[in-house]
Amino acid sequence: MTRTLIVIAAFLTLSVPAALAVPPADKGKPENPGKSQSAPGQSAEKNAAKACKAERGTTAQSIEAFKQKYGTNANKANAFGKCVSGRAKAKKEAAAEDAAEENAAKKCKAERGATAQSVEAFKQKYGTNANKANAFGKCVSKLSKQETS
Repeated sequence: MTRTLIVIAAFLTLSVPAALAVPPADKGKPENPGKSQSAPGQSAEKNAAKACKAERGTTAQSIEAFKQKYGTNANKANAFGKCVSGRAKAKKEAAAEDAAEENAAKKCKAERGATAQSVEAFKQKYGTNANKANAFGKCVSKLSKQETS
């Protein structure tokens, strides 16, 4: 009996420090090292993979429809990758267009100037309606099209 108690005490003495030394499985390292992790609370619109996973669904019918929509190879097995890359590309293009429009707006604002004379010259150059009030929008449109082309 005492021998059994000594063995159990020795086992517990050795196992407790070992259990405390090992970090829990969900702490420390990310699940997919090398891949970017999404921020907590990040919505599907901000993450192409999450959006595609949501669109794919979980039923056999929704998965098959997803494969038919995005798949390009014989068995449509590449559908998820095509969805993610297409969404990421569209997001990148939209960001480039936004940046071009922002740069165009800055350029138009600088060109318009602050004096009454420079504002009037700007309206005459770009305005197309009766009172030339649409000059700024026309300038931004023209410059952003030039930058994205």
